[in-house]
Amino acid sequence: MAKSLVIAFPIAILQVIPFFLIHGFPSIPNNANMAVYGFFLLFGILAHELIHMFAWALFAKKPLSVFKLGFQWKSLTPYAHCKETMDIRPYRIGSYMPGLLLGILPWLVSLFTGDVLLFLFGFLYTSAAGGDLLILWIIRNVKPNTLVEDHPTNAGCYIYES
Repeated sequence: MAKSLVIAFPIAILQVIPFFLIHGFPSIPNNANMAVYGFFLLFGILAHELIHMFAWALFAKKPLSVFKLGFQWKSLTPYAHCKETMDIRPYRIGSYMPGLLLGILPWLVSLFTGDVLLFLFGFLYTSAAGGDLLILWIIRNVKPNTLVEDHPTNAGCYIYES
């Protein structure tokens, strides 16, 4: 957790500075909008794991039956898990997709629109992808065509080098 914050913090700073330079310090919208925002925050937690699962299934060409969605009560974290090995390339793609789709893309749109709630959503989900970015950093030197197996209970994977 602490290591993922080391990766997420500099990225968060890089998101905050441009938004506030372009749009200043906008006010937070009224309570009705905040309720909708709260719903989307909760939806984003599930969406993050579903994006992992669907991206891995699509790029690794795996059926959805080899995936498991769950919640780890000890760490209070949801997870998506592939029960079979896959090539490192689709594993990497599936690992960065939630941060891209839920974090970076909404943040980029917020730069153009000035929507503070969209900015906060993108900022939060880019930060939430810190663990995924840490895993990608750890496996950055793994050679193409290497098989990996998603760890069943913790973030990360086993690497099977030939």
